[in-house]
Amino acid sequence: MVDLTTVIQQAKARRGSDIHIVKGLPIRIRVDGDLQDFDDEIMTDYECEFYAREMAGEDFKKIEKSGELDLAITFDGGIRCRINLFRQRGAVSSAIRILSEKIPNLDDLGLPPAVQKFPGLNRGIVLVTGETGSGKSTTLAALLDRINHTYPNHIVTLEDPIEYIYTPDKCTINQREIGTDTESYETGLRAILREDPDVILIGEMRDLNTIETALTAAETGHLVFATLHTNSAAEAVDRVVDVFPEGRQRQIRLQLSTTLMAVLSQQLLPRRTGGRVCAAELMMVTPAIRNLIREGKTPQIVSAISTSAAEGSITMDNALIQLYKQKIISADVAKAAARDQEYVRKNTMY
Repeated sequence: MVDLTTVIQQAKARRGSDIHIVKGLPIRIRVDGDLQDFDDEIMTDYECEFYAREMAGEDFKKIEKSGELDLAITFDGGIRCRINLFRQRGAVSSAIRILSEKIPNLDDLGLPPAVQKFPGLNRGIVLVTGETGSGKSTTLAALLDRINHTYPNHIVTLEDPIEYIYTPDKCTINQREIGTDTESYETGLRAILREDPDVILIGEMRDLNTIETALTAAETGHLVFATLHTNSAAEAVDRVVDVFPEGRQRQIRLQLSTTLMAVLSQQLLPRRTGGRVCAAELMMVTPAIRNLIREGKTPQIVSAISTSAAEGSITMDNALIQLYKQKIISADVAKAAARDQEYVRKNTMY
């Protein structure tokens, strides 16, 4: 049985992003988006539970009670990981995300140039969206770290779990973990408004109360960063509004139209040369887009993004075409990731 720290270190050396430990299978690591066997040792029930107990410590009893546990651990060598432990068919499985050893520089993420404006905002909501593993947490960490080294602000984060650890510079930073430092996003966010924040990070806007409080925070002069699990800017608007009962949706659209500053939607794609690259759609909220949000005309938002390139906006399809023309991704990858495959196909023909 391989020492867990050795597994983590070797997976990182292979450029692995995730590790899966499941009964009846060898340990598997995700490299450039695909799973591959770590070795040929088949995991037993005992070995899976041994690894889980090693990671969870005294909190293992929470798995026995609720069936799952989220946590973050820094292993030897300074390798920090986000971990989800869960029961399946009576056994314990582990999903381990290997995080970057340091917070990356915002300039190095390959994001649209207008993203550089986000740290200078003094109020409103910025949403970062995408599927699990699309780099949302990394982007947010880079944005907060830029603020930390630039402005004398108070940053408060609500995370589940805490992933990146910030070293305060010009900012005062308080990082609060759900389940450890506060009961839930809802209770933690309600308390944040009494903690004199300038910048608030919400790990995920999950429910009506969290979204409502985030909108209130933005209306009262705070800069709020948050994530949503949607695949486009227009979907993010609908997701926020649809959480509320129909009788309140008009009011929420109005609030969102005045507080939303930008939506960044990401996906990670395989590079031609190996590794992965971020493809990003950016919606900078212009007066025209504010009107569409207020009037509930979200299907027209994609067209509005296309016509607001001067403000820094870019659609996902145009971002894919750019990456193809820069020879960073292949035409097949661009088409597979496209929203409008025919449009991307026409623009990636040899």
